[in-house]
Amino acid sequence: MNFLFGVFVDDQQLRLELIAGLLVAVTCAITGTFVVLRGLSFIGDALAHGVLPGIAAAMLLGVSGMLGAVVSAVIMMSGVGIVNRRLRLSGDTAIGLLFVGMLSLGVLITSRSVSLVGDLEEILFGDIAHVEWSTISVQLIALICIALIFTICRRPFLLLSVDEGLVNTSGFSAKLFHNVMMAMVATTVIVSFQTVGTLLVMGMLIAPAATGALFARRISSMIMIAALSGSISVYIGLLASYHYDLAAGASIVLTAVILFALSAIFAETRKSISRRHDDDHDHEHPHAHGHVHI
Repeated sequence: MNFLFGVFVDDQQLRLELIAGLLVAVTCAITGTFVVLRGLSFIGDALAHGVLPGIAAAMLLGVSGMLGAVVSAVIMMSGVGIVNRRLRLSGDTAIGLLFVGMLSLGVLITSRSVSLVGDLEEILFGDIAHVEWSTISVQLIALICIALIFTICRRPFLLLSVDEGLVNTSGFSAKLFHNVMMAMVATTVIVSFQTVGTLLVMGMLIAPAATGALFARRISSMIMIAALSGSISVYIGLLASYHYDLAAGASIVLTAVILFALSAIFAETRKSISRRHDDDHDHEHPHAHGHVHI
């Protein structure tokens, strides 16, 4: 039992890491649900990598990396909108262009500064081992804001996930709520990078939400399952990191992906057994559902 729980009781820093990780898990569960339902993985990934130059520049100037991430996210989303509207290129093309451009700029900035070479790994993979109460406070505020946005915008968000046309016909602005959803994704990426890093934040956005999608029939259920899956991933990932001297962020995200894989196997097995049972039932009662075929 000490192997599973004792380390969090004895180590105050590990408790801080656990709290920070759980906040990230719940935040990503809410946002990731809509990333998965709307198929926004590409733009989410682009945002996660697009904040790199802002973070690197902020570190060079001696200001908060989170502030740099905000500036980068705004520039990237504005750039995507301009390329999409003015040049009449597809959204994917605009996102791809800005994605590689911002990522390349970030790598150039870090490569030109000796002081940032060591920080690059921290930016990409997070630095949960040095999390502080100030970081946790920011994550908590972000979680509250995202939860409020979800509560207020739940209906238009759900309609967006089904069909954008339904949003307009229901009296909402599809463009407005799409932008609000993008702001949620950007906020989640910005507040999560210090914990799991820009490279791995997409894993926490997608894997737990995809696990929820395997079992849930309602948005609220999907978010709860995603939050539970993400929280378990944080706990197991931190344990593995502590006992086996592994990278914490990568351990957490890999655990989330493994949980999804196991859940997918379970869901498919259950579906196969249910299908076989229905076939056997049809053979035993050949006329039971005859009216369906008439």
